[in-house]
Amino acid sequence: MLELREVHAAYGHVTALRGVSLEVRAGEIVALLGANGAGKSTTLRLVSGLVHPAQGAVTFEGRPIHRLPPEAIIRLGIAHVPEGRRVFPGLTVRENMRLGAVIRRDAIGIAADMDRMLALFPDLRRLERALGWTLSGGQQQMLAIARGLMARPRLLLMDEPSLGLAPILVQSVFRTVEQINREFGTTVLLVEQNASMALGIAARGYVLETGRVVLAGAAGELLRDPEVREAYLGGRRKERGAVDRNPAR
Repeated sequence: MLELREVHAAYGHVTALRGVSLEVRAGEIVALLGANGAGKSTTLRLVSGLVHPAQGAVTFEGRPIHRLPPEAIIRLGIAHVPEGRRVFPGLTVRENMRLGAVIRRDAIGIAADMDRMLALFPDLRRLERALGWTLSGGQQQMLAIARGLMARPRLLLMDEPSLGLAPILVQSVFRTVEQINREFGTTVLLVEQNASMALGIAARGYVLETGRVVLAGAAGELLRDPEVREAYLGGRRKERGAVDRNPAR
């Protein structure tokens, strides 16, 4: 469904990605792990058209998308839930959700999807007339996910959905991601520092370090990998720049 091939990206003179290759198959949840500054968020921005590669290619369902603007990529069926939620504070919950469907013209379908989102996130139903700034962090995260789903994406990009949330809310967010994948059939590329939770729901995963894919494989294998366990499930790796033992094909 989605494929990155030898992608390089930079912000000015600062290189963010160095030959990243990965793939996401239809119907999967794929986790993208790594420390701060590893290039995870840049990877998502590149897929959604906010960043263009200096080298390499990004294809979605066989079509090159790495030179398309964000609006065109949304229309192809890719939605991005960014880090930090980016809820519009002066708009109501319902108005924020409606912005997710700005590219759509099917009023009946939009209304039905609005009801579906309010059923998926019961807190939002009772708060649908509340302004964005009045919501808790967990409620804002749910709103950001609901807004992304209002575009009816086939691929949902999620950037650190658990960031800053209490443990009980983190569990709720990951249950919701699983539900979206299972019930809506939405493919998910999930950037997350909580490796245990992310790999617990993902089919496969990739580990980025300093802009490179250094590990890739089935989620269960990565959970058992001693390097992953030391780096992301307690402690820190003593050596950097490990070789990718299962690179993306």
